[in-house]
Amino acid sequence: MKILYAIQGTGNGHASRALEIVPHLQKRAEVDILVSGYQCELQFPFEVKYKMYGLSFIFGKKGGIDLLETFKKSKFRNLWREVKSLPVQDYDLVINDFEPVSAWACKLRNTPIISLSHQNAVADENAPKYGSNFKLERFILKYYAPAKNRFGFHFKTYSSATFLPIIRKEIRLRSITNKGHYTVYLPAYGDKKLIKLLSKFKTTKWEIFSKHTNQFQLHNNIIIRPIDGKEFIKSIASSSGVLCGAGFETPAEALYLRKKLMVIPMKNQYEQQCNALALKEMGISVLKKLSKKQLPKIEKWLKSKSIVEVKYPDVTEDILDAITLPYYNQTILPHIAIE
Repeated sequence: MKILYAIQGTGNGHASRALEIVPHLQKRAEVDILVSGYQCELQFPFEVKYKMYGLSFIFGKKGGIDLLETFKKSKFRNLWREVKSLPVQDYDLVINDFEPVSAWACKLRNTPIISLSHQNAVADENAPKYGSNFKLERFILKYYAPAKNRFGFHFKTYSSATFLPIIRKEIRLRSITNKGHYTVYLPAYGDKKLIKLLSKFKTTKWEIFSKHTNQFQLHNNIIIRPIDGKEFIKSIASSSGVLCGAGFETPAEALYLRKKLMVIPMKNQYEQQCNALALKEMGISVLKKLSKKQLPKIEKWLKSKSIVEVKYPDVTEDILDAITLPYYNQTILPHIAIE
């Protein structure tokens, strides 16, 4: 069996999940990898056969997605050329993690495709939804990378088509300690703003991992590091707590490691607003934005000893067996539609 595994390259969450999924797939089939997008810092230990420009969202420095910059860097004609040229017909199955080029190529050529992403779980009718006036955002979730057969990952199982998070082996096998610092990953905020606000807590040690620098910096009680996967795992596993965006992988890993957690959802990012709502329902501290007015809430969180308990078993292999077995048997998956 020949499988194309397609990864969205915006951020590091999709890539982190791929590091765990791809080796399992390679035991079962011949696997080629496609990555589209240009904001992923993680390095893959396997060959990427197709590197596409795709359609990415650009992080700003003021707490959200930079919509203007996203539009400027979007190359829609190029996207259409990539869709038409990608030979998805050469594969028995495409597994897609919110990646638009392969998804639309499969739709164009009627190639079998399974969508396996966190976004599918967010779109599930049983998952928490933020607000009622986000028709465009819901439209994007549904049609950005279309597929009929959809499965998702979330902090909790909201339906039979939703699985618990896939936690990387590097996290599962890591020794958990507490060296007193707080790990920060807020890529939608600039370093200057983070330093200005977090420096108010003079007795707290902060380790910030930044998309906006390529060198180590020290500012009194604040360390700023460029993105580095190994160093990030080391930092988060030995931290007192984690302050991060309301994405999926980093909060899930912090919860798995039993770390105190506070999240700040990105502006103009519907998915993160929904994630924040789900986490808040679980008892996680949530800030609307990072600002001077929010400092008392951060101080209260720093003093708190509350940790939310979760159980995320290692069932990656079982998940992949369940969703791919019908294709090995040359049968058809039941239609799972997400409205």
